[in-house]
Formats: sequence, structure tokens, C-alpha cells
Amino acid sequence: MPERTVSGDPLAALGAHLSAHRFTVELTARGLRVVNPRADERDNLTELIQCRPRQDDGGRAWFWTSRNEPIAEADRITDAVVIVKGRLTARSDAEGAGR
Repeated sequence: MPERTVSGDPLAALGAHLSAHRFTVELTARGLRVVNPRADERDNLTELIQCRPRQDDGGRAWFWTSRNEPIAEADRITDAVVIVKGRLTARSDAEGAGR
């Protein structure tokens, strides 16, 4: 069953979910800036996510990375959270979670 967001702004909804997972988020004019505050400075685990149409999917709204890679459909918030968390989790952070 597809997920549906209540918010009219998919980036705001994604930001709220990522914030609940202890990521630092900031909604800017350029997109949603997401930072893993637990990462080492050398890891530079930051992403600027945008929401825009994906032409090869009938123009439906998708989340995109700053490298122009699709993340997930804009109404698939949980899928997007899992993918963003995976990309912004340092190896040392992930190893520490298992202890």
C-alpha cells in the first residue's frame, strides 16, 4: 500500500521524519539540507535534497540528491528516509550502533 504524506510540502515532511531520526535538517530555498551530526568531520555526511519531477516517470515528483540521483517518489517518505540514512551514516557510526 502506498504511503501518503499529510503535508503539502514533501521536503518538509521528509525533513520532519529525518529530524525524528536525529539528523540535522534545514529547509532552504535550494532544497532540504540534511546533516548527520554524529559523523566525523572527515566523513562530510551532508546532502542537499530537492523535490522535482522525474520525466521518465510521467513527471511525478521525486526526491533527488545533489548529484542528480533519484532517491524515491515524493510520496514514499519512509523509502526516502531509509535511503538517505544509508547514504549519510558513517561506517563508524553504523558499527557503534551494534554495540
